Amino acid sequence: MPPTSRFVSQPRVVLPGSEKQPFRISITPLRAPHISSFEAGDEDPVTVSVLVRPGRSLVPDIGSAGVVRLSRAEYALQYGPDAASIGMVEAFAREFGLGFERKPEEGRCTVALSGTIAQMETAFGVSLKRHRAEGVNFRVREGAIFLPEELSGHVLAVLGLDNRPQAKAHFVIANPLAVSTSYTPVQVGQLYGFPVDATAPGQTIGLIELGGGFLQADVDAYFATLGLPSPLVTAVSVDGGQNAPSTPNGADGEVMLDIEVSAAVAAGAKIAVYFAPNTDQGFIDAISTAVHDSVNKPSVISISWGGPESSWTMQAMTALDAACQAAAVLGVTITAACGDNGSSDGVAGGASVVDFPSSSPHVLACGGTRLTGSGSQIASEVVWNETVTGSGATGGGVSAVFALPTWQSGAGVPASSTATGGRGVPDVAGDADPATGYQVRVDGQTLVIGGTSAVAPLWAGLIALANEQNKVSAGFANPVLYRSAGAFRDITEGNNGAFHAGPGWDACTGLGTPMGTAVIAALAPAAGASGAGAAGLGAAGSGGMDVYDE
Repeated sequence: MPPTSRFVSQPRVVLPGSEKQPFRISITPLRAPHISSFEAGDEDPVTVSVLVRPGRSLVPDIGSAGVVRLSRAEYALQYGPDAASIGMVEAFAREFGLGFERKPEEGRCTVALSGTIAQMETAFGVSLKRHRAEGVNFRVREGAIFLPEELSGHVLAVLGLDNRPQAKAHFVIANPLAVSTSYTPVQVGQLYGFPVDATAPGQTIGLIELGGGFLQADVDAYFATLGLPSPLVTAVSVDGGQNAPSTPNGADGEVMLDIEVSAAVAAGAKIAVYFAPNTDQGFIDAISTAVHDSVNKPSVISISWGGPESSWTMQAMTALDAACQAAAVLGVTITAACGDNGSSDGVAGGASVVDFPSSSPHVLACGGTRLTGSGSQIASEVVWNETVTGSGATGGGVSAVFALPTWQSGAGVPASSTATGGRGVPDVAGDADPATGYQVRVDGQTLVIGGTSAVAPLWAGLIALANEQNKVSAGFANPVLYRSAGAFRDITEGNNGAFHAGPGWDACTGLGTPMGTAVIAALAPAAGASGAGAAGLGAAGSGGMDVYDE
């Protein structure tokens, strides 16, 4: 019996944004879904991540705030979890017989609660059901999470009760018959004017992966063919995720693409790969772990996974965006792929939908082009759209959730379809068409791979080079980049379905593709010394970071 009934006797209230839609599956006469209730007494273990409110709220629109310098310890003191909220959740867990554990990274506002299916259903007022699809078992819930009234405002999200797959990797393996040309990442960097022979030995690039794995032998063999030293690659387990290589056509293609592209253009940089389960809980915990990682200290994080905004609960989007906002205030840049299914992001019905987390206003959203080179020069570059051949198209459009940031207000972003939305996607672009894709090695095979998944690590590598050359981390670079039109090659031809390229920013390729040395110069400290939200967010790898303050 619980020692008290403090929370048991309280009225229940809905956790805002926790409403989960019914699980949808295509039903055929030969393949019906298998859904069943958990039986009474079922002792299946469950661990959920509970996001509590911070002791001090971060500035909603970082781009308009002032800049001060804080160490990681100072960040934790000012923006870490509210002590009263932690105490409240710990008492709640004790009353319902749940295990309670603080996350080890300093400053994180997440705690882990563990228990059985029955305990979780009672504690959070939900009904959990089994689901089996394509040989995989997972839990689903529908509707809202209900909390004791006293926890209202103290708990911002509860993640992990439902562990259905959340995201997909944004890479496309090229059809060998459709490849017109292909490049090594180094060649793509040369076409984009990345500085010749530049290295980034003082940088660590973080990669978020929700499946798959890498083989060190493949990494070594690949970089030997490039004539570059093999990077130091460290696998970090989050929520039980593991480096688990399997087949070239699976998530291994994503993992190897991310490693090989980012480390090839930023030679000498260390790579930290954060492996987590493909759930909203795993995705958010991986990003938060990487952002607050005081051991590997990534100065830039690349995300090549995502899903339509409409596929996320609001609490999950809020929690993930909070992790990205924490990265911004700690001087860590996040690059994110904006999807490979055009302006609809693969959602049936033809409406314009953007991909999340690229639609977060605290990441650098990366769109895609079709790039044709002639020697060391670009011969042509247009919006990536190969939907006619079934080979995808760059995502892009206008968020229905996140408001237009101040730093994007003069870009000419089309109006949102909702009163709350307005953030334009993408911010920048790069080669993504699999027909002009990247030569990579996956599980012993050489493949050509494209997708906006290649653009996020390409930009992460460029940011790492900038950090090394400028001797400071670029941090939240969006405000500076939107003031640096001369650092981009404007893409004015093509479309991604609903949106067309044109002069200046557009919802296909954003500001355009990089002029490497000009981007690095734009991110130098002097470029942002007089503006809010500027570059120069603290020495890379140092304990001192710049934080956007109120």
